[in-house]
Amino acid sequence: IFQRQLQQSDCQNALMKKVFDTHMLFLQINQSAAALKHVFAALRLFVGKFPSAFFQGQADLCGSLCYEILKCCNHRSRSTQTEASALLYFFMRKNFEFNKQKSIVRSHLQLIKAVSQLIADAGIGGSRFQHSLAIINNFANGDKQMKNVNFPAEVKDLTKRIRTVLMATAQMKEHEKDPEMLVDLQYSLANSYASTPELRRTWLESMAKIHARNGDLSEAAMCYIHIAALIAEYLKRKGKINIFKTSYVSINIMVE
Repeated sequence: IFQRQLQQSDCQNALMKKVFDTHMLFLQINQSAAALKHVFAALRLFVGKFPSAFFQGQADLCGSLCYEILKCCNHRSRSTQTEASALLYFFMRKNFEFNKQKSIVRSHLQLIKAVSQLIADAGIGGSRFQHSLAIINNFANGDKQMKNVNFPAEVKDLTKRIRTVLMATAQMKEHEKDPEMLVDLQYSLANSYASTPELRRTWLESMAKIHARNGDLSEAAMCYIHIAALIAEYLKRKGKINIFKTSYVSINIMVE
């Protein structure tokens, strides 16, 4: 009975949210390494049984799970790091299988967003976290069932991009008192996500705030125009708006 209720509306329902929040509570409260091992096992079963909750519809559950798993990837216990890395690899693989072996777009996007958030919240990026990224790459390289598909390459690209974010953030911290250098670093990072509008928008908004704080209002305005162009382009491709061609061209010319 409960399973049918959890699967209603493609797993996008209030009961699913409550069950998910209960699982997350075990990760949010300090646990022993032995207890966490059982929590990770329960989460593998949960994701395996209800993949629609994470890879279809709203991305809230996917983002929350990515955030908590990544926190555990930075855990002081090596065994917990390994277990968390294994769970994260399993999660990405399930995303790939759910998308009929085409991509891991959702988990990729949510993991990058979670990394950006964790940098501010928990200061990740040290040797422990790098060790977990290496474990994930090793899983991908040694997965014989995925040898003839592009999944290992997607995992490698994701971990590479995570390292890029970590390096860029470290550089930003070094130049936080140099506004021009800081914005230049953020612009480079935004360009690296040209194919991912949501992440590019995040960094462009950050750039705009820095410009506005420094009184560079024209530059801040250009950042927001660029964001408007990204949104317009996305909505146009989805067929959700019918904007005037002249306005659309003008925005793109200004951005370029």
